[in-house]
Amino acid sequence: MKRTDKVELLAPAGDLERLKYAVEYGADAVYIGGTSFGLRAKAKNFDIEQMAQGVQYAHARGVKVFVTANVFARNDDFDAMTDYFKQVQDIGVDALIIADLGVFHVARQAVPQMEIHISTQANITNYQTALFWAKQGAQRVVLARELGFGEIAEIHKKAGDKVAIEAFVHGSMCISYSGRCLLSAFFNHKDANKGECTNVCRYNFALVEERRQGEFFPIYQEDNGSFILNSRDLCMIEHIPRLISSGIYSFKIEGRMKTPYYVATVVKTYREAIDDYFTDPKLYESKKTYYMGELLKSSNRDFTTGFFLGNPGSLGQVYGGEGYSRTYDFLGVVRHYDEKTQIAIIEQRNKFLLGDTVEFLRAGGEQNFAQKIEHFTDDEGNSIESAPHAQQIVKIKTIQPVGTMDIMRGLAE
Repeated sequence: MKRTDKVELLAPAGDLERLKYAVEYGADAVYIGGTSFGLRAKAKNFDIEQMAQGVQYAHARGVKVFVTANVFARNDDFDAMTDYFKQVQDIGVDALIIADLGVFHVARQAVPQMEIHISTQANITNYQTALFWAKQGAQRVVLARELGFGEIAEIHKKAGDKVAIEAFVHGSMCISYSGRCLLSAFFNHKDANKGECTNVCRYNFALVEERRQGEFFPIYQEDNGSFILNSRDLCMIEHIPRLISSGIYSFKIEGRMKTPYYVATVVKTYREAIDDYFTDPKLYESKKTYYMGELLKSSNRDFTTGFFLGNPGSLGQVYGGEGYSRTYDFLGVVRHYDEKTQIAIIEQRNKFLLGDTVEFLRAGGEQNFAQKIEHFTDDEGNSIESAPHAQQIVKIKTIQPVGTMDIMRGLAE
């Protein structure tokens, strides 16, 4: 599929493997975290050597790499920060993502030529703040998630010629939408603002209220309890034209802790939707059901449009547990394909059986296709009826050519 420089599709990458999937499935840029100064401590993240490998891989394919340094720093965080930023610059990282003014100050001194993007953690909700950051030398601002289309358009009108605008368009959201949350620190002494979030907001809470006044969220009880701080996942695939017309340059997907399959599925779907829109808006409109169907094949909670179309109220929450669902399982990944024999070597990720109908999710913008497994063998060529072992190598003849890093998926049980 052709790329467009009119907007940027920005994908998450929790490790080197996921970076490669994001690149191969259509991202224009990826954002990653180092082992220090980011807000996803549970992600595998990148040491300097891995970061260099990722930058080399991405740049060779025309994809940019941004590194998160959006921690809210304490005094001792600054000891190694200057050297770290210089290392990041030396390996060719395209931009730093920063929230803290002190961290921004250090970065301006340590790597004055590096591009800096201001994180959503900085709670940018108005054009004056965007202009302030532009004046300090920031090239991009990542807007707070609490903004509607009208507010975003006004920020673009009054500040858009000074600073680029980025916004989240897909993925999970914490109850504190711009990310400044204290629940994890309060309950578990793990500071979300230092990258240690324990997702306390999705725990099973009981609400006790003595004198009910005003307007309250409805609470629906199930056997496992009441979940009152559990946000739905953001999904703006049906609103690409408005995202563009409001002035958003970079469409950001959340998910540095998500699986390679999730990254591949979501990135490919948004890539296709964006490209279809710029090819022909009518083509995009005709495929909305298809796009949504593709996104539902990855693990997700119920979807919401967040605040883009106004305060979602109760429609922004999941009240029946964590609410994850999926319609397809990640069955395997193509490691090699022989054009002469049409045999694909597959590394198994979940069990599948002889007779199953599977679908191949194609990298590089190629068309997906489905087929029934009529025959397959183990790595030594012995016929088998199932692939139950983790990372088992099997061989399958495919009805169409496939490529390395194509994904095989099947209906979830």
